[in-house]
Amino acid sequence: MMSKNKATLIGLMAVLLWSSLVGTIRIVSENWGAIGGTAMIYSLASILLLFTVGLNKMHKYLLPYLIAGGILFVSYELCFSLSIAFANNGQQAIEVSMLNYLWPTLTILFTILFNQQKANFLIIPGAVLPVIGIGWVLGGEQGFNVLSMLNNIKDNPLSYFLALIGACIWATYCLITVRFAKGKNAVTLFFLITAIILWAKYLMTDESTLTWSYQAVIYLFLASAAIGFGYAAWNIGVLHGNVTLLAGASYFIPILSASLSALLLNTPLSLSFWQGTALVTLGAILCWLAIRGIKNTRKFSDH
Repeated sequence: MMSKNKATLIGLMAVLLWSSLVGTIRIVSENWGAIGGTAMIYSLASILLLFTVGLNKMHKYLLPYLIAGGILFVSYELCFSLSIAFANNGQQAIEVSMLNYLWPTLTILFTILFNQQKANFLIIPGAVLPVIGIGWVLGGEQGFNVLSMLNNIKDNPLSYFLALIGACIWATYCLITVRFAKGKNAVTLFFLITAIILWAKYLMTDESTLTWSYQAVIYLFLASAAIGFGYAAWNIGVLHGNVTLLAGASYFIPILSASLSALLLNTPLSLSFWQGTALVTLGAILCWLAIRGIKNTRKFSDH
């Protein structure tokens, strides 16, 4: 039987692995193209998940979870990965990822709106701070500046739109999972479907032929391992470790992700970016504290 401390440590490794996704996905997409590179990542990640998490028989899942959960999960993964892959440069990829990290706050707000979850007064600053933080991030050197923010978005609306829609989709998926998954996890199946869709899309586009390189292969394995082993490690942590500690640690993924991405992509980030990221993280933590310990509080899936 695995000790609680060891399981918690393994779960914390998932937080670190997921934090590396933005940088590694971006590097792979720069080498192999937005769609082709992403398809390679999810294909290899699916293989890793088959050996780590496994693939349960279909009859073990409730049909609403397979259908609704599958559509939402696949849609999120496509939005998340392609928003980063379609970014114009490393700086923009990191900025776009901050929109994705609105999902913890959105998950709790959706739970309050649709599941009648009760919350205390902390929900107000918890909901407002991430919005201000995103404005700070997208404003660039100007800080919170509406004109700069709009100009930034106008430069590549597709990436920003995909990231924002992805955050909303993942928050919805978390609610669906709590209600219909009944403790089961079809992540391996969902990743296989995501890979198939990406390859179908690749074949329908005129994206250049995949060109192999030593660097691209290394980062392909890193990105795929971050996904595959990340989910496997998280499952161990949630099942056998300190869930409260893991949930708290997951709210710091935006800061860890930005730090690792800046290092991997050799992209310096401004003080205003870090201020905005801190506000996004603080807002998510306040939302979590707003419902923690209150009756009917539910646990959420993390990414």
